[in-house]
Parts: sequence; C-alpha cells; structure tokens
Amino acid sequence: MTITEAPRVKDRRSLRSPVVYAASLLLGLAVWQALASVYGAALVASPVDTVRAFGELAADGTLGNSVVASSRRILVGWLAGLLVGVPMGLLMGRVRIVRALLEPYIEFFRFIPPISFVTLAVVWFGIGESSKVVLIFYTSVFIVVLNTIAGVLSINEDKLRAAASLGAGRVQTLRFVVLPAVVPHVVTAARLAMGNSFLTIVSAEIVASQVGLGALIWTSRNYGRIDWVFVGIVTLGVLGFLFDRVLRIVATRALRRYSVKV
Repeated sequence: MTITEAPRVKDRRSLRSPVVYAASLLLGLAVWQALASVYGAALVASPVDTVRAFGELAADGTLGNSVVASSRRILVGWLAGLLVGVPMGLLMGRVRIVRALLEPYIEFFRFIPPISFVTLAVVWFGIGESSKVVLIFYTSVFIVVLNTIAGVLSINEDKLRAAASLGAGRVQTLRFVVLPAVVPHVVTAARLAMGNSFLTIVSAEIVASQVGLGALIWTSRNYGRIDWVFVGIVTLGVLGFLFDRVLRIVATRALRRYSVKV
C-alpha cells in the first residue's frame, strides 16, 4: 500500500460504519412494519403509529417528564452502586478475611431479583424517589463488587512481589499495580450495571410511581394504547443506547492511560 492510498482506505473505513448502521436500522424498521402488518395495530403498533404517538406524548410533556424522572433515578442509583461497589470490591479482593466474611452475603443477595424487594422498598422508604433509587443501587452494587474482585484477583502475583521488593507501600501498590489491572473490569461492570438499572427501573416505576417510563408503559396498557406502550419501550432502548455510548466515550478518553477500550 502506498502513502497516497492509506488515507483513501481510512476514509472508506470511516464511511463504512454509518452505512452499516443505516442498513441495520432500515432492516429493523422493515421487520417491525412486517410484524405490524401481520398481527395488526391491536397487538403491534407500526413505526408510523409509534412516531405519531411519540409526537402526541411529547407535545403534552408526558414523555419528557417520564424520561427525566427515569434518567435521574437510574443515574443516582447507578452512581451510588459504583461509589460503594468499587471500594468494597478492592477491599474484598485485597484482604482475604474481609472477602471471607462478606462473600456469603454477596452470593446470597445477588441472586434475589430487585423486583422481589419492591414492596419492602416502598414500605421502608416510601413511594418517593428513595425507593426507586435504592432498588437501582441494589441491582448495580453486586455487579460492580464482583467484577472489581475479579480484577484484583486476576493480578499476577509476580507483579505484587516485584512491587514489594522495590519498596512500594500499600498505597503505591494500589496506585501503580492494582488500579491499572482493575480499571477495565470496573468499566465493564459499570456498563453491565447500567443495563440492569434499566431492567429494574421499569418494575420499580410500575409498582410505585406516577411518573417515569415504567409508569408510562403500565398506564398505556391500562388504557389499551399499544402505540404508547411501544413509545415507552423504544424510548427505553434509545435512552439505554445513548447512556452506554456516552459511558464508553467518557471511559475511553478519561482512562486512556489504563488502555481501556470499550
């Protein structure tokens, strides 16, 4: 390949992704329209009907309020899960006695779905924001803890011994050996926790909220508005896609020195 050909190849590759995304989107819309034609509007709202319902809900502010409410709950609970889960995972990964003490509880609670605690969350924290945020935190923290522990335990013991032989203290070992190994696992945990947060917010809002995408979907179901239900579902997917993209971009740029690629 000559020097003049290299930029052309790079340009073709840069154009390839948007074309593939556009083709994928058109194919998805075609399948969606076909399903709507087969099953009818009573079961599957068509893309046109969904767009029309989207405009209807956006015009009266229902959709905007729902997006803001759900996004706020997800972000607060998710961030709380990260802030608690990462230090806990580092501590459990580095100190065996702490891991031995806490691991049974982690293994017990992580298999209990958040929806089973919805009623208790409402009783304990009320029907306000706290109950939803606590459920998001619950669904996020165990994922972060387990992935952080996995990152710590994956560190080669030779690196730890080499750092100790060079006179590195605990803080220096944590900074220069442990964190570079753990950061990629934490980023992966953050993405997984974000996905689980979207799964949890719907069930939480259905039971204990008047505003939010979950509440919108449930209310639409009660009124028999399948097109509104599809608006809520599509909005959740788009919102999750955007959140994940932003997280990937921020993580890649902010943690470049740790060679994070997501």
